[in-house]
Amino acid sequence: MKKVIFGLLIVAGTLIGCQENSSDMTNELQSKVDMSDFYVFTDEYGSKGDSNTKESRECHSMNVLNRQLKENSGLYKKMYDVEYNTRKFIGAKGKPTGTGGGGSGGGDSDVDVAIVPDNLGVINIPVYIHIVYPNANSISNAQVSSQMDVLNADFTNTNVSQLPSGTNFANDATNAGFSFSLAGTFRYDDPKASWGTNNSVKAAYPPITPETHLNIWVCNIGGGILGYAQFPGGAASTDGVVLGGEYFGVTGGVYGAGRTATHEVGHYFNLRHIWGDGRCRQDDFVADTPSSDSSNGGCPTFPSVSCKTADMTMNYMDYTYDNCMYMFTDGQRNRMRALFAPGGARFLMSGS
Repeated sequence: MKKVIFGLLIVAGTLIGCQENSSDMTNELQSKVDMSDFYVFTDEYGSKGDSNTKESRECHSMNVLNRQLKENSGLYKKMYDVEYNTRKFIGAKGKPTGTGGGGSGGGDSDVDVAIVPDNLGVINIPVYIHIVYPNANSISNAQVSSQMDVLNADFTNTNVSQLPSGTNFANDATNAGFSFSLAGTFRYDDPKASWGTNNSVKAAYPPITPETHLNIWVCNIGGGILGYAQFPGGAASTDGVVLGGEYFGVTGGVYGAGRTATHEVGHYFNLRHIWGDGRCRQDDFVADTPSSDSSNGGCPTFPSVSCKTADMTMNYMDYTYDNCMYMFTDGQRNRMRALFAPGGARFLMSGS
């Protein structure tokens, strides 16, 4: 009997020790996830623009997010949790100080593309397109196909040959590892002249299985707005991307090469604007993108310097013309793919 009791005590002690060790490991892991720089609400700053035309891409994702934060008191906590899980997965501690590319004193750190130990391979995203116009056939199947082609190219190509001389951003440009397949196109003849950014088009034509599919609405947004997206953590009933028909697919013009969709899907995958929407004092939570004080418009001549470093104006998350943006970075890749890991905000979409 004594031997039995002694054995039970040993087992109990072992279990307690394992629990303590597990707790210590959890506390150690949590202590490594630095959330001190996390923010969601942003100020509004204008683009540096193009010196000749003063044109600037009009993405309203952050404006929409600001409104949603005011309307939904629980959204901040949901986005905090998404960010926490993202950083825990990629082992990030905010943005380290670096001496990497830029050709003007650095400002970014090289990130190992393998920092995300995923075995997901190329992640395929099934897409539903909702076309909402007085004549929904005004957006042709060819236009839809051209947009799908652009998304597939932009999320797999590195395009380092386009980088200007004087920069070593080539170390940062990456294949993000996503493909996109058209799951269905829905056309709705609706006489409404413009839809704005209050998600009314989504209320009229709700998303289809947003847990497993990317929903894109194509409509006249109005106000010169090219598009907007919802960040992970928001309501399923409004999850997806809205694009103006003029900027959907390959249509010609400075914003007619399909990059508005690439930019907005970046937001949908949890990427912030390259300048962090807060001058030099706020960050985009990516280590290998240099700090910037505002967006860049037009087609800037390299280097465009702010915050004492050269801006990565060719990044898809800036505001430059479509033909002048052509890269994601390793850090952005890791951040996007973290959403599709077990426990990630878009894990169900990975098909795992």
